[in-house]
Amino acid sequence: MQMIHLLKDNIMKLTCPECKNDVDLTSYLDLKENKIVECGMCGITLLVISISDDGEVSTEIVDEGK
Repeated sequence: MQMIHLLKDNIMKLTCPECKNDVDLTSYLDLKENKIVECGMCGITLLVISISDDGEVSTEIVDEGK
């Protein structure tokens, strides 16, 4: 599982577990559980499992990408 952290400027970012690049989640305005997000670099697809009150989001890989 990967963790997304709410940064001090309220921008959430995820480090891709596959390619280790940052995945910018600002375009996911309605980020919630069971939402699919994708890494723009490698195409891996991640499913949001949970979002904590302090902005941490747990994800798991659903597709290995391109």
